[in-house]
Amino acid sequence: MATHDPELRKELDATLQTRKELGSEYESELVEAFLDKLDKDVDRRVRRQLAEQQMQVARGAHPPRRGGGGGGAGTGFAERFGFATVSLVLAVPLSAIAAVNAGLTGLLVSWAGIVGVNAVHSSGFPGLIRPREPRRDGEWE
Repeated sequence: MATHDPELRKELDATLQTRKELGSEYESELVEAFLDKLDKDVDRRVRRQLAEQQMQVARGAHPPRRGGGGGGAGTGFAERFGFATVSLVLAVPLSAIAAVNAGLTGLLVSWAGIVGVNAVHSSGFPGLIRPREPRRDGEWE
């Protein structure tokens, strides 16, 4: 999965150019339209990933486990990488909105939130979520 989607990048560039031409009075409509496109793209990616996981389970593979150890290879790494990718894709419009509305302070606060969410997710939610374990009959809890 690429970290930069060329189509979304074109959409963002077009949105920013349109904002320059039309002025700030149309900013909320432009941001809303871009966020709708971004939401559809994220939804499409999530649906594709879920379909791939369902196919793997149907073929007999075990579903990915949360908080997979080590931080190196395996499903834990893939899950964290996917989460980080989605959060960075969402960071683009959030950064633009924060910078336009609240300047540098808003930008710093939005990025502090993005970093915080990624830090909590990469920690594997210790104490918050118990990892799923297979039962004796091979099914998952």
